[in-house]
Amino acid sequence: MSDEPDPSSQDDFDARLRAAQAKRPKRTEKSDRSARGGGLALAFRIGVELVSALIVGVGIGILLDRWLGTTPWMLLLFFVLGSAAGILNVFRAMGDYGHGAGYRRPDNEGDRAGRDRRHD
Repeated sequence: MSDEPDPSSQDDFDARLRAAQAKRPKRTEKSDRSARGGGLALAFRIGVELVSALIVGVGIGILLDRWLGTTPWMLLLFFVLGSAAGILNVFRAMGDYGHGAGYRRPDNEGDRAGRDRRHD
């Protein structure tokens, strides 16, 4: 038995590989960077929305405490309200992504999840 592969099967494999690569959409460096940048932009947006909601809540709490003389209570109340608002903003931001990190919307055609879905 010979250790060398059959040349005809090797040529057949190369032809099928070239045909599969020709059908595949071309990926460019720019599209790769934009895909990574999209995830980074979403993560940055979520972080900014959480922090800004907390800052606004704490700021309102401090101002009301000074005005009303209720030193820790308004700060604590508006800290909780700011936290809730920040989490609500995160849920709204993730609503377009199916509430999961890394989730992509299915394409119109060719997506297995789209084909498996029942149509009533």
